[in-house]
Amino acid sequence: MTTCPACGVPVVPGYARCPKCHAGLPRRLTTSVEGGTALEGTRRVPLAAIIAAGVVGLGLILWLGLRHGKSDKPVVKPNTPAQLQPATTAAPQPALAPGAAEMPSASKGPPPETVAAELSRTLGKQRLWSTVTVAGSRVDVRSGSCSDPAIQAPIAAALAAFKAAGLTSLRCVEQSGAVVFTREL
Repeated sequence: MTTCPACGVPVVPGYARCPKCHAGLPRRLTTSVEGGTALEGTRRVPLAAIIAAGVVGLGLILWLGLRHGKSDKPVVKPNTPAQLQPATTAAPQPALAPGAAEMPSASKGPPPETVAAELSRTLGKQRLWSTVTVAGSRVDVRSGSCSDPAIQAPIAAALAAFKAAGLTSLRCVEQSGAVVFTREL
């Protein structure tokens, strides 16, 4: 402990000024600080270090933002006449036996997966979050909103497209697995 030269109050080492009279205390020649809460002479961060860190940070941001990496998308080359193959003639289809059911043809309309994705987007825009999947000749709409009347209009609008794609039924299934309704196409 040191004593204040002005008022004689004992002061813990490390104080730069006396806590009572605020007179300056003599400094020790050691570099270690033994305690106290008020020290004079705070260290400053050099301005050059702050500027250098800013330049490095800005450079990193620009490098990440402007770099041109390889794309994961395959490059599609336009077809040239040399690459086109001649059309082949299809073999005649055998005639169906009387009473045999005609198989649905996927070539009549758009692919069922495309129609399912469009219905999923439409339901998402209306915040009727659903998963639309094609399973064989059936479409499953899995949603917690199957009993909501607002889901009926988008599904009714998509029924014709599903039928044109060769599907036969659509069912709406709750998240629990319970079938709420089924529509034949």
